[in-house]
Amino acid sequence: MAEEIAKLRHYCAYQERCHMEVREKCRELGLRGEELEQAVAHLVEEGFLNEERYAIAFAGGKFRMQQWGKKKISMALKQKQVSDYCIRKAMTAIDGDDYNATLAVLAEKKYRLLCSEEPVRRQYKTLQFLLQRGFEQEPARRAIEQIAKKDE
Repeated sequence: MAEEIAKLRHYCAYQERCHMEVREKCRELGLRGEELEQAVAHLVEEGFLNEERYAIAFAGGKFRMQQWGKKKISMALKQKQVSDYCIRKAMTAIDGDDYNATLAVLAEKKYRLLCSEEPVRRQYKTLQFLLQRGFEQEPARRAIEQIAKKDE
């Protein structure tokens, strides 16, 4: 079991991992039942595995690198079986000003791209794009309305 723990330490040290990913890795290494639970507990005690830290890193990365909205990030974390508490912590770690600025930039870019469309269709398609990216409906709608006002 010491060899498996060493491999799991390396696995967790390479990048932040959630409990689900570590459990999956344990199964790949042949750990089952009580051994698996002991290994996970051992990694948590040593600080190699921290779900809150993982959620914050995941949310920050998806927001900064892929420009995902909070709803999409939250759903992805739920799929990884991260606790609601950790998801809330991760959402509060995203800077509100940066979030709104990113939303405005994405809305502006998509709206400009659809210049050949009629105004109502242009706004609808931009809203759909932002919702697909995981942004909330009301802030997205407000951003689009501001862009449309500038165009008039």
